[in-house]
Amino acid sequence: MAPSSEREKIEISQYILEHVPKRAQVTRIEYEGSMLAVYAKKPEILVEQSSVIADIVNVIRKRIVVRPDPSVRLPEKDAERMVREIVAIEAEVTDINFDPSLGEIIIEAKKPGLVIGRNGAVLQEIIRQTKWRPRVLRSPPLRSKIVAHMRHYLHSESKERERILRTVGERIFRPKTYDVGDVRITMLGGVQEVGRSAFLVQTRESSVLLDCGINPGSSKPFEAFPRLDIPAFEIDSLDAVVISHAHLDHCGLVPFLYKYGYDGPVYCSAPTSNLMTLLQLDYLDVASKQGIIPLYDQKDVRECVLHTIPLRYGVVTDIAPDMRLTLHNAGHILGSSILHLHIGEGLHNVVYTGDYKYARTMLLEAAVTEFPRVETVITESTYGSPNDIMPSRVEAEELLTAVINETLGQKGKVLIPVPAVGRAQEIMLVIDGYMRRGLMKEAPVFIEGMISEATAIHTAYPEYLGREVRNSILHDGINPFQSDYFTIVEHPSVRQDIIDGEPCIIMATSGMLEGGPVIEYFKSLAGDERNTIIFVSYQIDGTLGRRVQKGLADVTMINSEGKMVVVKVKSRVESIEGFSGHSDRRQIINYITRLKPKPERVVVCHGERAKSLSIANFIQRKCGIQAVVPAIMETFRLL
Repeated sequence: MAPSSEREKIEISQYILEHVPKRAQVTRIEYEGSMLAVYAKKPEILVEQSSVIADIVNVIRKRIVVRPDPSVRLPEKDAERMVREIVAIEAEVTDINFDPSLGEIIIEAKKPGLVIGRNGAVLQEIIRQTKWRPRVLRSPPLRSKIVAHMRHYLHSESKERERILRTVGERIFRPKTYDVGDVRITMLGGVQEVGRSAFLVQTRESSVLLDCGINPGSSKPFEAFPRLDIPAFEIDSLDAVVISHAHLDHCGLVPFLYKYGYDGPVYCSAPTSNLMTLLQLDYLDVASKQGIIPLYDQKDVRECVLHTIPLRYGVVTDIAPDMRLTLHNAGHILGSSILHLHIGEGLHNVVYTGDYKYARTMLLEAAVTEFPRVETVITESTYGSPNDIMPSRVEAEELLTAVINETLGQKGKVLIPVPAVGRAQEIMLVIDGYMRRGLMKEAPVFIEGMISEATAIHTAYPEYLGREVRNSILHDGINPFQSDYFTIVEHPSVRQDIIDGEPCIIMATSGMLEGGPVIEYFKSLAGDERNTIIFVSYQIDGTLGRRVQKGLADVTMINSEGKMVVVKVKSRVESIEGFSGHSDRRQIINYITRLKPKPERVVVCHGERAKSLSIANFIQRKCGIQAVVPAIMETFRLL
């Protein structure tokens, strides 16, 4: 007798076959991740009669996607030629790619509406003629190498990708061994500290890891990486990994899981998938330059790419037999997500904020506060102490402008160490806007490091950006990231000319002075009191950025000849907190108090011990919500 999951699949397949038009010629029905894929020789019939599929979904309570059967798809070259014949030249198609694992043809065009056609008429013609399912994207103003490389890799490994999706689907829809219950969470990292975020959520049936980061400020393994050595963590029983956003303290150790045998999915937003890969590869590059042997290699990063399933905001997705996941905007960086876990049929709901910003910025909209249900909230507390009240965004912009104007006025240079993702793009928007309005002295702005690649990824996902910059790119055709003020430094050989040249602004990675091109600029510029170093992002304890921020006067570094030298820090050092992608104390409190519905419990993490305790104490006393600050390796029951 077939196991109940196989029996259920057979019953569902029979139901679908009974209710779809016979002339669609359905060939097979497969689990693909959290969806049921219906393969058909005439997929256009099912696409045209979408109401039929919608009615079936309402009955079986599972998402369905229609896929063209591989046997009827045109060869890729022929399909591309056919698309170019069908689509009007005015649509300005810039690129066509294929994803054989999903039977999709990906069409990038400057005018995507013309590729879609009135009521989807052009799309339906493409399906009819090519038997590929079209996915239409707006051509990004900047080309991203990492997006292109990831597409190429997924194309070359489409058979393996198909296997992964089927395996994931079978695991999600496996028969439940136990009734839902015993919901518990184990702190593997990111509590009473900033860095190595990792939280294991378990039920009797399932095991899901929320984030898996590193601590860039620590060289001790027990403090640098999550505690995956504890008995509660079993890699073989892990159902899913969910990543809130692409910063390394939240995603830096994910490839390590694949090195040690994990074969399951990683869920995150589409921008996070690209940015995560970019930052993981950069982590390996920086480690090799510093002579550090990392815990994984590029092969493991590629495995991570193959296993990553991107999700859109607001889409409810089954990730385990008794867990559903929904991503919501967190306002921290591009694609950053607040994770909503729905456990059982309304048994318990967990909201994990990751890092979030409860305020609109030039780059992003504010974090989402409304959820269908929520009992437990896990919140960050990076700026959780009573003193952590940031200036308003306008005040921060005006202070940045004043400091830059003063420095340029005295013929100095401004060095802004920035994380490639988030802060860099925010500062670029501010500088461009203030220079254009004549409020900031005009000067060359040199940009080096991964910033330009990260910016290209931003332009590939304008729908994730704040409404003003989104409208500027989508409707006005103006890309503020391509300002005439900006010069991308393509090669290290030009650095000395910049250092010896006229007053300017230099934006370079990394944001905490922990490596990257910013180090070379720091060595040359820190000794001149006319220059200014401006920190615009959080500096983790233990990093060089934090020590310089605190007033370190002498820095021992290795010069280009490999000799130890002492760099005297005589330049002005400024920290402008208002640009942080984190919420300050007021915003954290406002977020918790405005959450709908009101949670029963708040777990405070991602903050130095004193800050986490302070915010937890306030939430408990003033908001009347139970608040806890767990310790590393602590497990407690949510239900």
